[in-house]
Amino acid sequence: MSDFNQLVVENAAKQFTLEGDIISVQPFGSGHINDTYRVITSINSGISHLLQRINHHVFPNVDGLMHNIEIVTKHLSKKVKVAEGKRVSDHVLTIIPTLEGKLYTKDSQGNYWRMFILIEDTKSYDIVETEVQAAEGGRAFGLFQKQLSDLDASRIVEVLPNFHNIEFRLDNLRKAIALDVCQRVGLVKDKLDFIFSREDRMKTILELGNKGALPLRITHNDTKFNNVLLDVHDKMQCVIDLDTVMPGYVAYDFGDAIRTIINPVAEDEKDVSKIVLNLSLYKAYAEGYLEEANEFLTTLEKETLVDGAFLLPYMQGVRFLTDYIEGDHYYKTKYDDHNLVRTNTQLKLVEEMEKNEEFMRKVIFDCI
Repeated sequence: MSDFNQLVVENAAKQFTLEGDIISVQPFGSGHINDTYRVITSINSGISHLLQRINHHVFPNVDGLMHNIEIVTKHLSKKVKVAEGKRVSDHVLTIIPTLEGKLYTKDSQGNYWRMFILIEDTKSYDIVETEVQAAEGGRAFGLFQKQLSDLDASRIVEVLPNFHNIEFRLDNLRKAIALDVCQRVGLVKDKLDFIFSREDRMKTILELGNKGALPLRITHNDTKFNNVLLDVHDKMQCVIDLDTVMPGYVAYDFGDAIRTIINPVAEDEKDVSKIVLNLSLYKAYAEGYLEEANEFLTTLEKETLVDGAFLLPYMQGVRFLTDYIEGDHYYKTKYDDHNLVRTNTQLKLVEEMEKNEEFMRKVIFDCI
């Protein structure tokens, strides 16, 4: 899972306020960004802990990152309704402070570490299999946004500037085209025509936000389905992975969730004819989301949700294509045209949504 030896990890765990002696520190989960370990102590309180090495190459502003998570989790903790026999820490990530009362610690090798209470007896899915699961994912992210809707977004640090700024992404693409360091632009003229012919439409949300027509809210910004923990009955329990929580527009979260839920194939499927939208999962997610979010969203925010569904695969396609033209230095690739295959998948997803736009908008209208 990582190249850290056991002694380094155990020494990191000892920097946090734990009851009892540490008796076990073992790798946990399959995350691609941070290294995660389960920590068990000699005190049998029914609580285990998660120790994580923060990838400060991806998130260089560790202080801002942890500042965001502290503000958000404290706010959520005041909002959560706890069932009998449950704790707040069963529904909200809970930070364990260091022995010095800090949110994280830095070791002698320059690694940053943090710790949370482990939320037990939950499960997550990489792929949505049922409408019930899709609806619960929608409720989870809708509730997450609703509970944070009265928290001032200006208090949250933008840890990844321009993350969902489509003008920024398109500017990067144009720069890559101008340099054409790998002589690949001539191979992707059709992809570039597809992208630039839709450019104005894809700026809708950003332009409305810049005009002040859309409120800047606190959004998750990584709403893939495995960032929702479900209980044993497949009911939503907690939204996790708060590293990308930043100020944003709600349609971005909705769009990224839809991007990952309704595409039935892998992100690098070579046969794009297999991309046939699972519209029943779209409907279920939208209904679940608006069941929680309908009351606090403005009318215009609701109307832009479908625009978000179009934008996020489009933007991801722009990012994959930019990397392909630049020589595949950002995303890990397994073969020469890997990023081009990924681009094709995302743009095909946009094309399929265009064919079903009337249905997608009617679902939102009916929910409202």
